[in-house]
Amino acid sequence: MAQFDDCFDAAVSYARKGGEMIRDAFHKPKKITEKGCVTDLVTETDEAVEKMIIDGLKERFPDHNFIGEESTAAGARCQLDDRPTWMIDPVDGTTNFVHRFPYVAVSIGFLVNKEPIFGVIYNAPQDIMYTARTGQGAFRNGERINATGVAALNQAIVLLEIGSSRDVEHLNEKVGNYRSLASHPVHSIRSLGSAALNMCSVASGEAEAYCETGMHCWDIAAGTVILREAGGYVCDPDFAPLDVMSRRCLAACTEAVAKETSKVVKCNAPLARDDA
Repeated sequence: MAQFDDCFDAAVSYARKGGEMIRDAFHKPKKITEKGCVTDLVTETDEAVEKMIIDGLKERFPDHNFIGEESTAAGARCQLDDRPTWMIDPVDGTTNFVHRFPYVAVSIGFLVNKEPIFGVIYNAPQDIMYTARTGQGAFRNGERINATGVAALNQAIVLLEIGSSRDVEHLNEKVGNYRSLASHPVHSIRSLGSAALNMCSVASGEAEAYCETGMHCWDIAAGTVILREAGGYVCDPDFAPLDVMSRRCLAACTEAVAKETSKVVKCNAPLARDDA
């Protein structure tokens, strides 16, 4: 969609600016606070990067809708409608950032009529930029990327996350999914600590599937475009169409792996929607 060229260019520019802020703070002492529990962290860098991005984009695109992780946590309304909508995670992988584990990304997704149009994800510590626009392919630092063509789950590396919730029902379900996949068996299971970079890993052919519940729309909006444009498949963990506001996602290198994964994992623990 050529009419959104300026939006895409702005997303890349602001992702890089945010990445510079993350790199500058990466090895320095951090002011850390808890959003809701000891496992759900936020730093001054999360807040500063989001403010910089949203303030800059609002000045250029005042009629657009904006959904950001930290502004939502502070009480802003999280509502998706047909307007051009920016979904922004300023520091995806905050716990990684706190511990200097180098899987930390600025994630900017752009939707129109509730459909993802482009995605920009910048792994700041490693200086890796992932980009994709609908119908134009997916790229890593300007080089085309493609998901693997693996069609069987027993040939896969699968990415899972425990997440920040320690609710017993959610925790038992997630630990059970590790056991179910390991017993299937899959080649192995990994956790990067970043939903955005998990999706980029599948898009880049480094893993074959990623499944998680409990993450948010700003975690997966950009990655959905990148993986689809890399030839992958994104859906709900029960193999229904993806609902970006549902806080549920299954991403895979092929539809066949997505379908097989959906039969192995269980994702039934209740979750409040992002737009609830």
